[in-house]
Amino acid sequence: MNAVGAVVTTGIYCRDDCPGRPLPSNITRYPSAAAAEAAGYRACHRCRPYRMEPAAVADMPELVCRGVRLIADGALDDVTESGLADRLGVSPRHLRRVFLQHAGVTPDQLARSRRAHFARRLLDDTDLRVADIAFAAGFGSVRQLNRVLADVFHGTPRELRARRRVTDRLQTDGGLAIRLAHDGSLDFAAALRHLAERATPAVEAVSGSSYRRTILVDRDPGLIEITRRSPSELLLVAHLPRLHGLIHHVRRARSIFALDDPATTWGSWDPFEAGVYDIVRAGVADAARARAILGDLAHRYGEVVPGLAPTGLTRMFPRPGALARADLDGLPLPTVQVLRAFAGGEG
Repeated sequence: MNAVGAVVTTGIYCRDDCPGRPLPSNITRYPSAAAAEAAGYRACHRCRPYRMEPAAVADMPELVCRGVRLIADGALDDVTESGLADRLGVSPRHLRRVFLQHAGVTPDQLARSRRAHFARRLLDDTDLRVADIAFAAGFGSVRQLNRVLADVFHGTPRELRARRRVTDRLQTDGGLAIRLAHDGSLDFAAALRHLAERATPAVEAVSGSSYRRTILVDRDPGLIEITRRSPSELLLVAHLPRLHGLIHHVRRARSIFALDDPATTWGSWDPFEAGVYDIVRAGVADAARARAILGDLAHRYGEVVPGLAPTGLTRMFPRPGALARADLDGLPLPTVQVLRAFAGGEG
């Protein structure tokens, strides 16, 4: 998690790099922003800790790390803490106890804080309607959004949006623009080179300054583009058929560059896609051949994406069920066997 310091004399909590310098004797440390909020502190207006994503850290137990990742992926959107505990193979009581000990909050409190922070970022960065922000951030209603923002940020959506800075609002020629803040350690050029070596033709496109790809939103296609905005921010521009669940699409966009996992150098949009690449690459002579095979599979078994032909992005990555039934005669037999088993298991 991203630890924060709470100032007992002002009732606010800050990031470690905040320009404010309160007396050390007045600071109480919390393992996460959510923990500080649960203790009654509100976010600093100067360093704005809500712009950073909560992430598991190496010194946390594996159970908590897995729980944090599942929560970030939406594990508590439709189930209770009991359902999350079942997925992790522990009792709800034990899960809450371990989370409180190491993250400073319960799983539900962490999920609630994460939704509130995402909504606050959308209020800062976009002109989306409050109703759209509620559903994009994973809230069940505008009333629920209002209640949580009042608890976490002590203001209504209208009041919070009025506080945004002139430079906050992002503008693009089209699509929805969203900041992807990180700790500044990302080598964006190196990341693009890595992605270019693995990119599936017709599904992904990588240039010297951007990464683009098709994505599936429920059953409909969308498009995302990621560029570098500053040394500590990437810019995501998303063209989506609907905003419901946007918080999870942003999470997956962050995972492409492993922005929230300090133990990982590179990430991916979809673990299934990464697994398919690794299997195909292991069975052929070089990366170019692997990309050619993936491009052929995408053209034959990926869903067609209309309207994007000028960009070269015309297909979705094939779904597991399609690859499990695909004609893979051009691949070595061991690769075919492993790939069919992998795709069948994912389907």
